[in-house]
Order: sequence, then structure tokens, then C-alpha cells
Amino acid sequence: FKAEDPMAGNNLTVVKEFILLGFSDLPNLQGFLFGVFSIIYLSILIGNGLLIVITKMDPGLQTPMYFFLGNFSFLEICYTSVTLPRILADLWTQKRTISFLQCAVQTCSLYILGVAECLLLAVMAYDRYVAICKPLYYPLIMNRNVCIQLIVVSWVIGVPILIVETYLIFCLNFCGPNKLNHVFCDAPPLLELACGDTYKIEISVQVAALTFVITPFLLILTSYVKIITTILRLPSTSGRAKAFSTCSSHLMVVGLFYGSGSIVYLRPKTRHSTGSVKVFALFYTTVTPVFNPLIYSLRNKDVIAALKKLLPK
Repeated sequence: FKAEDPMAGNNLTVVKEFILLGFSDLPNLQGFLFGVFSIIYLSILIGNGLLIVITKMDPGLQTPMYFFLGNFSFLEICYTSVTLPRILADLWTQKRTISFLQCAVQTCSLYILGVAECLLLAVMAYDRYVAICKPLYYPLIMNRNVCIQLIVVSWVIGVPILIVETYLIFCLNFCGPNKLNHVFCDAPPLLELACGDTYKIEISVQVAALTFVITPFLLILTSYVKIITTILRLPSTSGRAKAFSTCSSHLMVVGLFYGSGSIVYLRPKTRHSTGSVKVFALFYTTVTPVFNPLIYSLRNKDVIAALKKLLPK
């Protein structure tokens, strides 16, 4: 889209849409990738959907831990629904174009849900900390009202700031190429296409990430240091094993999510890493939600028992 600059008398290119290159460099694998991502998306919907149902219906799972797990599964479905249907549509139609507004909505939604996921993982770690380190006070501290408040805070606390961050990114001048070498709209590839100085915006994005991503991670680490210290002081081996088993599933999900996410956002900037960035971006937005129900069901006797009761029906 060309527009005249009345001051300079020059032609300016104003970007009205972006092209998500995605996996366009693999033309012979488009059908195969569509099939793979379709299976992944269905697995996420079915697996996390089952977890939501059993945590709501089974009387034995009406505890704070499973209340948080049900909410986390719902969040995983929302999180992947921001990116995967779009990826599937691009693979099917081969159009790959996304309007300026759609790109902004996708970026903002991804960040709001991603931050909610980080905060909810921290809340789940806090729940395990109270259960193991302060078992006598657990019913009092983690009562129904507190659990609901923690969920609401996890979902909404970052919304105003992240909307402002997205607005600032999309207020930048995009006057040159409009090809995003990524599978979805995200700040790093968008900032690479922006004209002019983006230093202040990059700093603000990093500050937001530090606040809403690193802070929950530090809270998770602190919780687990205290949890492990408490577990090691338990007199019986069986008690230690049981305490570790209730935490191991959550630790695996935290490791998957933060491990892949940190590779994408904390890596050194190099031109040769775009392919690996796409893979790891897909890892934390799709693979983690796939493994979440598997990790929690295969390593949890209560969930397995609830599934056995539900599936015959």
C-alpha cells in the first residue's frame, strides 16, 4: 500500500497486512504438516477437555490442586487456539496473509494467555508448597475463595499492561518488507520489520517479560526449594516418595514450558537460528499442552481412577 508523504514528497510504503512465512520453505511437506498439526490440536482439545471434565465431575478430585489443574487445562486449550487454527488454515489455503488488526489481536491474546499460564504455574507451585510445608493450615489457607481469587488474578493482572505493550509495538512504522519469518505474530519478528529506532519498545517488552515471566519463575523456584527442604526432612521413605510424586508432574510441565520459551526469547540474536526459533516457539505453544494431560494422568493415580470411572460412561 503506497501513500504520499506531503512533507517530503516521497512515496512511503505502509504495511496493511503481513505474510506469515511459516513453513513455506518446505513446499513438499505442507499436507504432511497439516495432518501432524491437526492431530496435535485434536489431542490438545481431547486430552485437556477430559481433564476439565474429570476435575469437575469426580467427587474425589474436588481439591484446590485439581481445581487449578482444571483451569490450567482450559487455559492450554485457549492458548493453543490462538495459534494452531491459524497455522492449519495457512497450511490448507497457502494464503499466509494476516491483516494488521488480526496480527495485533493474535499477539495480544498470545501474551495475555502466556502470562496467565506463567502465573497459574506459580499458583500451582504455591499450592504444593502450602500442602507439603504447612499441611495443618492447608484447608484454611487454600479455601475456595482464595483459590478463585488466585485464578482471577492470574488471568487479569497482566491484561492492561500487555494491551499497552501490544499497542506500542503496532504503533511502530512498518514501511518496508511485510514478511514475518515465523509461524504466528510475535514481538521479535515484528520488531525486525519495524522502521526506525525500536530500542525503547524492545526495552519495554523485556521489562514486561521480566515482570510477568521471570518473577513467577523465581516464585516457583523458591516454592520448590522450600518443598524439597521439607520433604528431605520427612522421617519415612514412603512419605518422601509420595510428596515427591505430587510435585513431579508440575515440575515437568514447568520445565517444558519455561525451557522452550527461554530458548526462543533469551537466545542471542543470530540470523541462522530462525528455523530453530520456529520449532521451539511451536514447542511451548503446542507440545507442552499436548503433554500436560499425559503427564498429569500417567503420573497420578487419582486422575487414572477418575478416568476409569468416566470412560465406560
